[in-house]
Amino acid sequence: MRKDFTPEPLKVFKDLDGISLKLIENHYKLYEGYVKKTNEIQMKLENVDKAEANPSFSLVGELKRQETFTVNGMKLHEVYFGHLGGDGKPSGELVQMIEKDFATLQDWKLDMVATGIAARGWAVLAFDYRDSRLHNYGSDGHNVGAVWGAVPVIVLDVYEHAYAMDYGVDRKSYIETFFKNLDWHFANRIVNYYELNKRHAA
Repeated sequence: MRKDFTPEPLKVFKDLDGISLKLIENHYKLYEGYVKKTNEIQMKLENVDKAEANPSFSLVGELKRQETFTVNGMKLHEVYFGHLGGDGKPSGELVQMIEKDFATLQDWKLDMVATGIAARGWAVLAFDYRDSRLHNYGSDGHNVGAVWGAVPVIVLDVYEHAYAMDYGVDRKSYIETFFKNLDWHFANRIVNYYELNKRHAA
């Protein structure tokens, strides 16, 4: 039985180091919209005429396509906002995992920054169950470039709406600021929740 999603509460209540509360609050409204549309689409899918399904065009087909966009938009924003408000100091088991897969923390960050500059939507440090290691994946849209069977651990939103109010078109400076405010404890909670450290060590 379908259950409506509710927005995760925003845990930021003041300006961060280089990111204004006004920007974050406006960005959060966009996330709330993805939650609302996810619920709306999934409700409509319960009653849509599935017999009309057609690869050229059908209502069920369009709803299915947009469902992946809104669901991914909801989930990626939840991890992104969960990271904001930290002190940026790397800590926990995730650091050891990164060093194992990327040689050094600096090598990982260089690759993550490059991914964020090159991608049109998202840069995601994800644990991929296929090879039991971490990867920096770039995504041009919520549902373009997403990798199945991978858990997002650190999520960087690089759409213009995530930084333009504070940084204009200076994406690189925004990315550096993101790392200054990264909550590594939140990222480590994801590692522990999915027991990625155990899978990684195997």
